[in-house]
Amino acid sequence: MASNSASISPNKRFLIFFDFDETIVDETSDDMVVEAAPGQHLPGWLKDTYRPGRYNEYMQRVLAYLAEQGVTESDLRSIMEKIPASPGMLTLFQFLRTRPAHDFEVVLVSDANTFFVEAWLRRAGVRQLFHRIFTNPATFNKNGRLVLRPFHSHECQRCPDNMCKQVVVRDYVARRTQERSRPYQRIFYVGDGANDFCPALSLGPRDVAFPRRDFPMHRLITETHEAMPGEFKAVTVPWVSGEDVIMRLRKLVAE
Repeated sequence: MASNSASISPNKRFLIFFDFDETIVDETSDDMVVEAAPGQHLPGWLKDTYRPGRYNEYMQRVLAYLAEQGVTESDLRSIMEKIPASPGMLTLFQFLRTRPAHDFEVVLVSDANTFFVEAWLRRAGVRQLFHRIFTNPATFNKNGRLVLRPFHSHECQRCPDNMCKQVVVRDYVARRTQERSRPYQRIFYVGDGANDFCPALSLGPRDVAFPRRDFPMHRLITETHEAMPGEFKAVTVPWVSGEDVIMRLRKLVAE
């Protein structure tokens, strides 16, 4: 699923997490696969099976339906590869790539799946930038159907049943801090959705949350500051383009 963290240089100064849908890419990959369905829409009976908090199970049914309609691995890959990057995101990746080797450890945390994420990253030529990828496992079975599984189970009431990104972020930071024998200077989180708010809650006052401006993550941070001052500890820097993230990172790496 991703490279072993033990092989990552222990000298990285900063750790930066990225969401995928509507953060790295400017669409939701799960929504885009509907383009492969007959008439580019799903039947009502299938859409009616969705239950709040159980989106992963719903997508398992969607992918099974698409396979029954003759949609192939090649069809799905083609759709993923055509999704546009969010504004300035490829410029941000280029910035991270050209920094000194000891600057950034880059991790992706997504509620999409391994096939969608890997297909897009490889097509964009940025797969090697990511030291680790945490997402729902998805593999093609012998019948050519993309079989999706939940990433894990957890106790968080805020997040969908199959993934709490805060659990992922906390576990990863704790494990890497132990492996490195020291903490990171700062941790950054770039996201957009409600499920990106939860991991950003675990950031400290020296860390930076980059919510996409006016998206759910940004609104939840704003509401939390108003309702419970001090609950959300990280510095908040909203972004419209990846260039906004670069501007803040440039200042911080120079400190």
